[in-house]
Amino acid sequence: AKNENPAMPLDLIIRNGLVVDGTGAPGRHADVGVADGRIVAIGEIDDAAKAVVDASDLVVAPGFIDPHTHYDAQICWDPALTPSSWHGVTSVVMGNCGVGIAPCRPQAREIAMRDLVNVEAIPYEVLERGISWDWESFPQYMEAAGRRGPALNLAFLAPLTPLRHFVMGEASIERAATAEETARIRALLAEAMDAGAFGFSSTILNQHLGFQGRPLACRNASADELKSYASVLKERGKGAIEVALTRQIAVLEDDGAAMLDLLLDASGRPVTFIALFDRDDLSEAVRDTLRKAAPMIAKGARPQTSPLPLTREVDMRSPFVFAAFPAWKRVFADKSLEAQKAVYRDPAFRAQFREELKNPMSFGNWSRMTLHEAHAAEVKRYEGMTVAEIAQAQGKDGVDALLDLTLADELRLEFTVQSFNNRVDRMAELLHDPSILIGLGDGGAHVDMLCDAGYPTYLLGTWVRERGVLSLEEGVRRLTSDPADFFGIRDRGRLRAGLAADITLFDPASVGSSNRGERRFDLPGGAKRMVMPARGIAYTFVNGVMTCERGASTGAAAGQILRS
Repeated sequence: AKNENPAMPLDLIIRNGLVVDGTGAPGRHADVGVADGRIVAIGEIDDAAKAVVDASDLVVAPGFIDPHTHYDAQICWDPALTPSSWHGVTSVVMGNCGVGIAPCRPQAREIAMRDLVNVEAIPYEVLERGISWDWESFPQYMEAAGRRGPALNLAFLAPLTPLRHFVMGEASIERAATAEETARIRALLAEAMDAGAFGFSSTILNQHLGFQGRPLACRNASADELKSYASVLKERGKGAIEVALTRQIAVLEDDGAAMLDLLLDASGRPVTFIALFDRDDLSEAVRDTLRKAAPMIAKGARPQTSPLPLTREVDMRSPFVFAAFPAWKRVFADKSLEAQKAVYRDPAFRAQFREELKNPMSFGNWSRMTLHEAHAAEVKRYEGMTVAEIAQAQGKDGVDALLDLTLADELRLEFTVQSFNNRVDRMAELLHDPSILIGLGDGGAHVDMLCDAGYPTYLLGTWVRERGVLSLEEGVRRLTSDPADFFGIRDRGRLRAGLAADITLFDPASVGSSNRGERRFDLPGGAKRMVMPARGIAYTFVNGVMTCERGASTGAAAGQILRS
């Protein structure tokens, strides 16, 4: 393929790579020519260029599109949007789960931040230091995000909570909107859509509590309200809806199914719902939900999952993984060190916990819990072992092994727990289902205890190369054109002449990520976050500009605000 516009000299040629174009078509060896931020030719290119990248032994793919992130606040202090940018991601969809920071009046900023603290587990001090408020309306927020010089392209969903709060104030946390309020909220959504938002988001999850531990405002939206908001998308013939729908992970209840059906009919647009994680404690939950959702899937619903086993940190001073067990209320009641030690030593506490473990809820088992970090020398030697392995080595049961170790390390040790997506056969079944949207990276959220934003490299390393569950071409398609088509991002997600030059080059033999986060203390104020380093991503180009090289950000700010 020659450069179709020889008057325009090429800025970049990527030579000799295996081009996997994002459509699912077989990969082929070819060159890719780029000029002025666009792909201009794919094939054998003999023109000269300002820069040439040798892609021998590399796959040349469209940049990955992450459909589920929470970078709404992080864009203010980290325009590189790490760690997503390390993993070959070139575009992110923000504003999920009905929570966000626009529109927002100055007097409501604390409420917006408290919502993020409670729903997305971002520490309040971080938000207070990190968010630089220079917007009020949603279109102004989009412009403000663009002024931050993002490394990646930003696509926005309008979250329903701040829209409702902007019109109703604190009443939005308590009740449904009146017809007059609904009309005003609808007008704000229309304004966001006309400015280029890609739809809206909401939630019905019980754990989605906001300001003062009260239900997030969008959870109070009535069916009439939702119908009215969805019709904004129908009138414009564009956009999509994202909704957190499974109050119990992977379990679609009747009211959730009815809401999904209503949103599909009222909008005439696709709807993605979360979270479809495989659970071994409720073995058939995913299959049952897919059966129940089948009529809605036929109308354009897309359940969303992550290809990762979900791993979170457990700090024995704040052991949230056990918060659902009644015995552990005592651990949270008085959080002084001496009080917690006394509880952990108490034989009655241990006996009650053993009894409650017979109904495992979402915990799983001791082979899923690994000692991540310890301080005392006699405990440190067990790092990297599961509680099950430690218990076996010590001739104890899991409860005693866990709590004796905790006491021996003065409660300073940390564990990781893998809670969902652990069964390889069931995950293969999920990933083979073309109705399922792969995402749920949650970039920017839950940063103090987990990081799932590395899912694209994990998918390519674990499910494509190591397990052979997906072909290379299908793995790339699910990370590129599939989310692009769902949201209506028309000029990205494929390698084709005329489209934007968002391109990721990776080594198919080494691409991957460990699914074990690393700690950094790089949030505003030096607060801790977990990040997932990437392996095997060689180069990432955003709009033709090299944004990441061998896992490190170049400092380029070539991202654009995408508009529907």
